[in-house]
Amino acid sequence: MTTTDGATTDAATTDAATTDGATTDGATTDGATTDAATTDGATTDGATTDAATTDGATTDGATTDGATTDGATTEAGEERLRRWRLVLGGDAADGTGHGLSGRDAQMDGALTALYGKESGARTGRDRSAGLGASAPSVARWLGDIRTYFPSSVVQVMQRDAIDRLGLSALLLEPEMLEAVEADVHLVGTLLSLNKAMPETTKETARAVIRKVVEDLEKRLATRTRAALTGALDRGTRVHRPRRHDIDWNRTIAVNLKHYLPEYGTVVPERLVGYGRASRSVKKEVILCIDQSGSMASSVVYASVFGAVLASMRSISTRLVVFDTAVADLTDLLDDPVDVLFGTRLGGGTDINRALAYCQTQITRPAETVVVLISDLYEGGIRDEMLRRVAAMKASGVQFVALLALSDEGTPAYDREHAAGLAALGAPAFACTPDLFPEVMAAAIERRPLPVPDTA
Repeated sequence: MTTTDGATTDAATTDAATTDGATTDGATTDGATTDAATTDGATTDGATTDAATTDGATTDGATTDGATTDGATTEAGEERLRRWRLVLGGDAADGTGHGLSGRDAQMDGALTALYGKESGARTGRDRSAGLGASAPSVARWLGDIRTYFPSSVVQVMQRDAIDRLGLSALLLEPEMLEAVEADVHLVGTLLSLNKAMPETTKETARAVIRKVVEDLEKRLATRTRAALTGALDRGTRVHRPRRHDIDWNRTIAVNLKHYLPEYGTVVPERLVGYGRASRSVKKEVILCIDQSGSMASSVVYASVFGAVLASMRSISTRLVVFDTAVADLTDLLDDPVDVLFGTRLGGGTDINRALAYCQTQITRPAETVVVLISDLYEGGIRDEMLRRVAAMKASGVQFVALLALSDEGTPAYDREHAAGLAALGAPAFACTPDLFPEVMAAAIERRPLPVPDTA
């Protein structure tokens, strides 16, 4: 029996086959380890590789880094089951077999109240309301969801509760309004209930709407003013321009005599730049807003933008809302909340009549921008509507058609009317509040509109 580098022959077990006192299942022959030593872990010269057992715990299916064996559920698997259980609602067929307790059980109760069934077997595809009709229980539920979910989720759940459970009537109660999470969609719902709202509730509703409006103004006003007051008047030149207003082509042209060959550059002694628009009234903007029920969010945003535009001395702003009748709310633009309470969401649509009124308010066509915000479902005279748009454009009016002014994307709209406007050179497109200042700046400067790519 001879030994070679610590490996014995003739079925003798080598010292290198054991690690921390754990012996392999079979003898080694000529230094080759048996199957129990696993491949890539064959011993050579008495040394074992990383695949050999660690910390003295060897089994046939040895695991590393503390992983559990025999298919035991990991911590990540438990979290996945928990999330699926909350999503599926605990139905017999949800397949998770996972129970909830503590905060998770309370969250599940809040979700079940809105999306689950009150009694009987539930299925994921057969869900109904469980809040009941009492204002106290709804108020408690509103408090619960604000505790367990972030604001963005709360707003979605409130919207679903109003749509699925018909809770609009409960919003007429002041204590309910104080419990809800205010957003643009809630404002739209309150405006649709304006006529039915008792006086005791109106002040609370105004406070809720004012909070939303002020938040929107903070978000949108600075960018809007910057985009519009910073618009360049490229028809004039100044010789002490701001850095961003320098016309480099003209500056280089007038300073070519100051070219320095040894440095290969021009040293400008005189700068030429674009003049900025003066603060006198030079542009007129007419916002013509469809106040049919489907345009609620657009009415809210347009009212806020109308108030911002009205605060700018370089722009004369008029705000017109319409359904089958037309209302000029320009006198209320000092307070967008007053504008919103002056609207009347719902009813039909007569775009032709609204544009006819707008035409009577145009005194300087070449300096006027008309913004129609509507889904274009016309209840009036279609051909007459298109003729009015053509006449305004022919007189020099810059006409902009927005299918929506909201964050929701493109709504349902009348494609035939949209195609008719596009043929007149007035493409109709949906616009987000963040894009609106750029659209207005382009319209005022008569540049191509930044139409979003909907492809």
